[in-house]
Amino acid sequence: MSLFESIATLISGFIIVFGLMPSLIRYFRARKEGQMIREEGPSWHEKKSGTPTMGGLLFIIAILVTTIWVGWWQGQLMPTTWILMFILVLYGALGFWDDSIKLWRKQNEGLKAWQKLLGQIVGGIIFTLVYQHEHLPMGLRIPGFGDWSLGIWYMIFVIIWLVGFSNAVNLTDGLDGLVAGQATIAFGAYAIIAIHQKQFDVALFCLAVIGSLLGFFVYNHKPAKIFMGDMGSLALGGALAAVSILLHHELSLLLIGIIFVCETASVILQVASFKLTGKRIFLMSPIHHHFEMKGWSEWKIDLVFWTVGLIAAVICVATII
Repeated sequence: MSLFESIATLISGFIIVFGLMPSLIRYFRARKEGQMIREEGPSWHEKKSGTPTMGGLLFIIAILVTTIWVGWWQGQLMPTTWILMFILVLYGALGFWDDSIKLWRKQNEGLKAWQKLLGQIVGGIIFTLVYQHEHLPMGLRIPGFGDWSLGIWYMIFVIIWLVGFSNAVNLTDGLDGLVAGQATIAFGAYAIIAIHQKQFDVALFCLAVIGSLLGFFVYNHKPAKIFMGDMGSLALGGALAAVSILLHHELSLLLIGIIFVCETASVILQVASFKLTGKRIFLMSPIHHHFEMKGWSEWKIDLVFWTVGLIAAVICVATII
């Protein structure tokens, strides 16, 4: 994949989102369709109520359009490319359904947890069937120990990985620009790994995501003019997990996605601690809210989290390539 092709992919995603997002924002504002802020969140987030959401709709479209036209141009429309786009669309559709219920009913609760989980599992099953059909490795690569063959258990791992990280990214999406920036770093790391492995179809997808997220970030950084919504965060999380699987560096996501891991762990620990002892570990979870309660600004949290994520990604990529 040449430098020219890589730049063309980045620019395509960026231009589509950057150029069309103002129209989408105006549309949502005209229809008075804005985010409902959860009551248990920080009180100062109430001023964000009414901010348009479902910005993920546009960057998902941009990713699809860019991946398809550049993939057709470069002859990189492989089964792996299509399954990546499938996960992006399916998980995004679940988020769209969830966001739509919230907007129509003017509440912060959308799909029931079991409904969302069922949809994610179905997507994971379809992904594993295509993965197996393409005779891709059915073993988990463990750094320092090589591949560990799991057989049918690997398919179960894949489903858990997809579901887990789609929800992890969704939990992280609580501050302006946080997920857009962190996902850009993560997909950037995997783009480098994919190019190194000559898996140009996966690299193409990652670059399309990066360009689209950079265009979205222009409107999503603090103060956000639009949020990505569950549609965007669930889609990005599922796609990120799928990329790590197709590159056969699954466990690398624990380091490249360390911010997503920490955010999820903070929620699990908080709930477990409160149920077992009646005490909370953090002032509020996910952990980005804990730092807000400590007096950190959103920009400070974003910058610190991005820095940690970038350092982790650089270390991981350096050990792989």
